[in-house]
Amino acid sequence: MDKTESNVEKCPVMHGSMTKNTTSGTSNKDWWPDQLNLSILHQHDTKSNPMGEDFDYKSEFEKLDYFALKQDLLDLMTDSQDWWPADYGHYGPFFIRLTWHAAGTYRSTDGRGGGGTGAQRFAPLNSWPDNGNLDKARRLLWPIKEKYGNKISWADLLILSGNVAIESMGGKTYGFSGGRPDIWAPEEDILWGVEEQWLENTRYQGERELDNPLAAVQMGLIYVNPQGPDANPDPMASAHDIRTTFGRMAMNDYETVALVAGGHTFGKCHGAGDAELVQTEPEGAPIEQMGLGWTNAHGIGMGQDTITSGLEGAWTTNPIKWDNGYFELLFKYDWELGKSPAGAHQWYAKDQKEEDMAPSAHDSDKKEPTIMATTDIALKTDPSYKKISEHFLNNPDEFADAFAEAWFKLLHRDMGPKSNYMGPEVPKEDLIWQDPIPVGSSDYDVSAVKEKLKSCGLTIQEMVETAWASASTYRGSDMRGGANGARIRLSPQKDWEANKPEQLSKVLKIYTSIAEESGASIADLIILGGNIGIEKATGAEVPFTPGRADASQDQTDADSFEYLEPLSCAFRNYHRSGLSVSAEEIMLDKSQLLGLTAPEMTVLIGGMRSLGITASDYGLLSATPDELSNDYFKTLLDMRVQWKPNGTGNSYEAFDRVTGEKARTASRADLVFGSNSQLRALVEVYATEDNKDKFINDFISAWNKVMNADLF
Repeated sequence: MDKTESNVEKCPVMHGSMTKNTTSGTSNKDWWPDQLNLSILHQHDTKSNPMGEDFDYKSEFEKLDYFALKQDLLDLMTDSQDWWPADYGHYGPFFIRLTWHAAGTYRSTDGRGGGGTGAQRFAPLNSWPDNGNLDKARRLLWPIKEKYGNKISWADLLILSGNVAIESMGGKTYGFSGGRPDIWAPEEDILWGVEEQWLENTRYQGERELDNPLAAVQMGLIYVNPQGPDANPDPMASAHDIRTTFGRMAMNDYETVALVAGGHTFGKCHGAGDAELVQTEPEGAPIEQMGLGWTNAHGIGMGQDTITSGLEGAWTTNPIKWDNGYFELLFKYDWELGKSPAGAHQWYAKDQKEEDMAPSAHDSDKKEPTIMATTDIALKTDPSYKKISEHFLNNPDEFADAFAEAWFKLLHRDMGPKSNYMGPEVPKEDLIWQDPIPVGSSDYDVSAVKEKLKSCGLTIQEMVETAWASASTYRGSDMRGGANGARIRLSPQKDWEANKPEQLSKVLKIYTSIAEESGASIADLIILGGNIGIEKATGAEVPFTPGRADASQDQTDADSFEYLEPLSCAFRNYHRSGLSVSAEEIMLDKSQLLGLTAPEMTVLIGGMRSLGITASDYGLLSATPDELSNDYFKTLLDMRVQWKPNGTGNSYEAFDRVTGEKARTASRADLVFGSNSQLRALVEVYATEDNKDKFINDFISAWNKVMNADLF
């Protein structure tokens, strides 16, 4: 059986291959597939943004008539369109799915994905099998987007529509924040998997251990296969996948059950007929389809003849009303495995009474059996999920609250701290997953504190390295981490190997004493100390913005912060052994999360290394480690030596070409700046005598960018 046939067996719909452009010629990547690809540092260039650099979406959002927009969305829910008719005369379930699938790509592992950019408009998300027919939902929203224009981004609209949908059907929501600016091109930095076919699965090791940073179980799925792992209808195996996937979204079992059950309280699945009659996805569709995909030749191709997931049927008796019907039916009946008209595995209630059946989605005079997916049966089979499900069955008000809060978390997990939130429906409460930080103060004598730091006995290296270790935890993907909060002094960060716990403890002890004397926060002192180290090494002044605050351990979700631990940090020349990804690849990933350009990454590496910042003896190429200089670049480009691997896989030794004597050592993260043609071109700029001042100025600029990344 070939791959395509295998995919048909795994899932009855959307089984085509991902399209590849074979007409644009051979690229460098085709010739040199292992070449380090710097493109992720250049994505979302201003040249692709039609709004221009001066456009400020948050300012536009403040002009929005928010409640008028909500009313228009509410009206849309029951304004069924002939070209894509609403199930049960209500689009609510459709828009819940749209919102869920926009936000649900978020993963805690690297903070990427989520609904914060409107990325569902672009490939590959707009053509994922799991997003089948959501292209129609986005087209239904277009008249509203057209009406409100720049005041509402696609990113916000995709999220808000699901909230309004829940409210329109009697469900409870916890709140909403706007402020998500749109992107204008696909997010090239996100690794969705290495598979070359939709719904393939080559992302597990050992006993179904999912590769990092992935969260979905197969290529083209948001979460898990509803039929079970690789379409194997095993509820316990499905529970394992659910727990892994939702866990990588920072959802615990309680939140997971609430989300699955709450989402399945509404709407139905679509698998009315032969999935072979469904054509290609939007990105591969013919030009005359105008960006729509999944043309369906079964019957009229829509309404009662829709084919999406391949499963067919509703979960509850009243699919457009919030109630406790999902749990009531799940536990009232025994469920037996069957097949949908499209051939997908699904479960039917044994001897279901007509009163517990659902109305036909497009003929209210007809009754149809309700169904459950394997993922639903998992909530009744897995011991932990079953206990929670039974609790929600008996406590429907708590279930409503739990769903509302978990849904809010799902929609806002990638927005960072509450300081980013906007709009009249922002909840007042602080939630631990928002990484709350007290209000900071700048009411202290910065000059006096600087003098204390200058004479505190710490070395340039200790101050600079501590500031970097704290600030560089920031992730632009979900705006978590950074120096504000000084969480480097709390678990788990204080114990991370890359942070040199013994040295860190020494530094923090001194900073704590100064903080108590001056009224400055430790968070401010960490950054100010690093700045002073740079000032000592350059003689130049480094700008400083006070006002950070110190978070407490109670305000810190230690488990979710574990994902921020650096297993490799090229800026400190730290690389844990045994990693399957090279130091230079992780360096690019880290730089992109910090929002650095290739020149900024280059100048920071060179400057940090010139100051002697390294986790080992490797990469010490400067003779004056207390002076910020371009010596590192000059030495790196020295042709009097020949580099050879020393057998470790990550480190190398240089030998004098004449004498044969060992001259110096370096890591992969060092040598890539000499071996990669693009990076070498940047190094050559900073290595010249007439760019010494430029090097220092560019370093300070890039340093400030990282130190202040979390100040919104």
